This record gives sequence, C-alpha cells and structure tokens, in this order.
Amino acid sequence: MNNLKGLGMMIDPKQIGADELLAMLLQEKDLEQLLQRCEPAFLNETFADFLNAWCSCHQVVPEHLIRRANLDKSFGHQLFSGKRRPSRDTVIQLAFAMGAGVAETQEMLKTARKSLLYPQIKRDAVLIFCLHNRRGLTDTGLILERLGLTVLGGRDR
Repeated sequence: MNNLKGLGMMIDPKQIGADELLAMLLQEKDLEQLLQRCEPAFLNETFADFLNAWCSCHQVVPEHLIRRANLDKSFGHQLFSGKRRPSRDTVIQLAFAMGAGVAETQEMLKTARKSLLYPQIKRDAVLIFCLHNRRGLTDTGLILERLGLTVLGGRDR
C-alpha cells in the first residue's frame, strides 16, 4: 500500500479505478513519480494472455473459439500467440463467440486497447442490445445488415 500524495490516505495501487487514476493524473506535478507509484493500476495484460487464460479457464480449445468467432484459422492462431493484434470488430466477434455480456465485452475491449462500445453510436447500440440479449454472432450480423449498418468484420457502409 502506498500513501498516495494529495489524497492523504493509504490506497492499494491495484485497487485504483480509472476515475481515481484520472483525478490523480490531473493533480500530480511529477508524472514519473505517479507512474511509478501507480504501476499496478495500469493495464498490463496482453490480449493474447487474456485469450489463452480464458480458454484454459473454460476448457475451450482455441480452434473452437476461432471457428465460433468466424475468424480465419491462421489469423486466430496469430492472435493467440500475440503475433497479431485484433481489430475492435475482432474483439467483439470473440466476445460473441465466448458468450460474453456487455460488461465482459467492455473489459475485453479495454484489454485489447480498443474503444469501448458507446450507446449513442447506432451500431454500438445494436451490438450492446445483442450482447445483452445473448443474440448469436449470425443473428447480430443479420440485424446489423437489416438496419443498413456495417456487419462485424465487414467494410464500412
């Protein structure tokens, strides 16, 4: 635990949330010192680490997850090895394949360093709805297409 300057209290850096970290960044005069003190609060897990841990925990063979996400087999294995980074759509496709809800998908997007789903963007609103209601990847694609929105993994319309 550290006595974090300016807050006058003992805080475990692992427990610092994004809002608290932002407030500290806006108040801090010594960036390097803050970065050092709060190192455990930063996201350090790679997306490949996340994928491998998820498959291990859920006893899912990576090939099955890759297939369920409608990803190219070679590309999928490169994601698992860390040789390639996923696009935002790829992360969302994997979330659907994992049966993730909205909160889990947002965490996956953070881990992959991609922008979160934002409900005021129509396509994101549809994705949030489909994730929340446990719609499958195919059903979600049909809904996006019917509404004239870009399907996951597709080209912008």
